[in-house]
Amino acid sequence: MFTFEAEQEVYDINGVKIGGQPGEHPTVMVGSIFYKGDSLLEDPKTGEFDEEGAREAIRMVEETSEKTGNPAMLDVIGDTPEALIKHVDFVAEETDIPIFMDGPTPNIRSKAAKHVGEIGIQDQIIYNSIESSTKEVDTEIEAIQNAGIDAAVLLSIDTKNLTLQGRFDALDKNLEVAEEAGISKPIVDPAVIDIPDSGFAAKAIHEIKDRYGIPAGCSPHNEVIRWEMEDPLSPDTKKLRQAVANSVIVHLGADFNLYGTIHSAPEMYSVVSQADAYVGYAAQMTERRRPSQDHPLYKIFRKGGN
Repeated sequence: MFTFEAEQEVYDINGVKIGGQPGEHPTVMVGSIFYKGDSLLEDPKTGEFDEEGAREAIRMVEETSEKTGNPAMLDVIGDTPEALIKHVDFVAEETDIPIFMDGPTPNIRSKAAKHVGEIGIQDQIIYNSIESSTKEVDTEIEAIQNAGIDAAVLLSIDTKNLTLQGRFDALDKNLEVAEEAGISKPIVDPAVIDIPDSGFAAKAIHEIKDRYGIPAGCSPHNEVIRWEMEDPLSPDTKKLRQAVANSVIVHLGADFNLYGTIHSAPEMYSVVSQADAYVGYAAQMTERRRPSQDHPLYKIFRKGGN
């Protein structure tokens, strides 16, 4: 195993720890809900959805998290301000799991941020995401400040320079924006945008943690979605490719994994918890770094484990 050079930040976000050296804390699993095409979503514009189905999905994630030892967060999506607010309100009422508050535009995210500040759930929120190149970034800074949100995803990629250095430069600019917005718990997503990107994104995560010490992760499932658009996959092949994409970032030190739909939690938690157990054991044997007590290493190899 290995130890990062930089001192590693570990944040507590509404009771969930994220960050640290490899094997120290398990990978945080972030499942998406209310995305376009989600069977739970009835009207993307108004945000109407199947409440009972959503409630069951959240309970399933909580149970899976408890079984494997991988903490849960939820990527809560809304395509309009009304929809995002409705979805965030529901999830916050149902669970204490931290929420990636995810809207496709700054306007949607900013209006939702204002709302969560008004109702006092800002400690449960991770603003998803900050990108310094966005034209409306000043509006987002003001919304985050006023809401008192202190955690955010920094989407750190320069589409004109897709190298590691391009990602470092984008991160530096994002950190300036995050500081201005009052974000004390930045987490970094170097982005997966192409079919073979998970390996390169894993390397970017490794280098970011080694240089900056900031928690980092990404969305490996994005590459499988792109892959399927180019070449339709059988269900079994799709699951296998998702498993590989989601596990590779763990071995290079990722702190969180946006694994895709919440409905795939049992399979993806199983994959990542096993990868985490391997990393945790290797860290213990080679770096003398003992994993936390709730680590998958101590759960999945027990009789009746995952």
